[in-house]
Amino acid sequence: MQELIQNIKEQLIEVLNLEDISVEEIETDIALFGDDGLGLDSIDALEIILLLEKEYGIKLKDPAAAKPIFYSVQTLAEFIQGNRTK
Repeated sequence: MQELIQNIKEQLIEVLNLEDISVEEIETDIALFGDDGLGLDSIDALEIILLLEKEYGIKLKDPAAAKPIFYSVQTLAEFIQGNRTK
């Protein structure tokens, strides 16, 4: 699981062009969206959906249901671990 979390952090930095943030600065349990966390927005959410499809073979049938999945790196990793096809 730790390796998956590390990979997700690296992929988020790359896909979302977060060049000014290091992997170490992304806390595993901090909110990805909103002012209390990384401050990602809806366009970033679409990029994460594409990342899930491309890297892990996961297609979200209902993007509206993604909110709890996309809460933090931890919740994202748990979802990927249980649903990946790649």
